[in-house]
Amino acid sequence: MSLVVQNLGKSYPTRSGELVVLRDLDLEMNPGESLAILGPSGSGKSTLLQILGALDRPTSGTFRLRDQEPFSLDDDALARFRNRRIGFVFQDHHLLPQCSVLENVLIPTLADDNVDRPALEARARTLLDRVGLSQRLDHRPAELSGGERQRVAIARSLILQPALLLADEPTGNLDRKTAHAVAELLLELHRQEQTIFIVVTHSVELARMLPKQSEMIDGKLAAWSGAGL
Repeated sequence: MSLVVQNLGKSYPTRSGELVVLRDLDLEMNPGESLAILGPSGSGKSTLLQILGALDRPTSGTFRLRDQEPFSLDDDALARFRNRRIGFVFQDHHLLPQCSVLENVLIPTLADDNVDRPALEARARTLLDRVGLSQRLDHRPAELSGGERQRVAIARSLILQPALLLADEPTGNLDRKTAHAVAELLLELHRQEQTIFIVVTHSVELARMLPKQSEMIDGKLAAWSGAGL
């Protein structure tokens, strides 16, 4: 397994005692597999995504990606691991308004001096062609529609060929038609790139587009009933 999560737990101290968000959570996935995670607000979905994205440390348990345990690394090495191995697509595209489409896609490459910049720029252009934006390379985010901005964010998330692609409500700010098109694009690129793809969503329509679904219940992943949220 390329992604192995065992007995993962996350809790926070509060005035009224310990607040347990995740408890003894297990998950295993291989390259090319995808999973939609549903559940009500506050159920721990985004907390799990933060931990899998190496943005927050678990209270207990282990998480391995490609046989590496990121939380055994120091902060600098963890940041490099996160940048190289994990791609993110959020509900808000988080594009830099002063940068062009091409420059926004290349932003994750700026943290590493030991990269082949011409090759990465060529990959950025290829990704933007694959998301249908080859004619918009020099445009700024303000000149794009919401769906186009999210397509740029998808290309950016894949620029360094991550092992794990995480999406948090990636279609939440889009109308239904655009949301469906963006979801189809995400799934197509994930399959082509053979990433592990995990999406957290309230959208039943989006969840049903993926081959596997789980629901966050009492801090664990359980089989999804198929009911709306």
